[in-house]
Amino acid sequence: MDTRRPPKYSIEVYADPSSVKDVVRGILHTIFFHRFFLLITPSTRDVLDLALPFVDDAELSTLIDQRSATLARQLGTSSDTGARNTSVRGSLVVKFFEKKRRNKWFAKGEEEVCWEQWTLDVTLATPRTESERAKVRKAMEAMLLKAAMNIITTTNREKDHIPPITTVDTNPFPYRIAIDPQENGWGTRMGIF
Repeated sequence: MDTRRPPKYSIEVYADPSSVKDVVRGILHTIFFHRFFLLITPSTRDVLDLALPFVDDAELSTLIDQRSATLARQLGTSSDTGARNTSVRGSLVVKFFEKKRRNKWFAKGEEEVCWEQWTLDVTLATPRTESERAKVRKAMEAMLLKAAMNIITTTNREKDHIPPITTVDTNPFPYRIAIDPQENGWGTRMGIF
């Protein structure tokens, strides 16, 4: 088993309840645009007056839409039950894997080894007045632009850890998108998960 730790990148944004799905969707598509190694036609989608890259792949788009909607629902539910003055946060993790052959005497086959991880932390902003809404929207646009530029800079600079592509048939690197991963379990501390 490979003992190297994959690079971990973190992005923090906040969004109001009406924009949280679009913001999360835009960030995820930006990450996958730079780490999805299939032939894609470049396209963009507008999110908060910003044109962000979009991966036109039905399976990936469906998964991104599902995870974005689930995270938005969780944030919305948490904000309804708690006090409005407290921050409601949620997180989402994107992991990219490489398939490696296992050649141990007790286990043959393939295993997936993570080679890169992105964590997206989202804070829900709940403006109460029209002036607060305008300030929150302007701040969301600035944070989204900063997040997109961070992704672009990181993916262009950090390439040495990407495994070699050994197939042209399908996506060479499996991926997972998990919502609110539990980082404090005993399995994580022992390095099992």
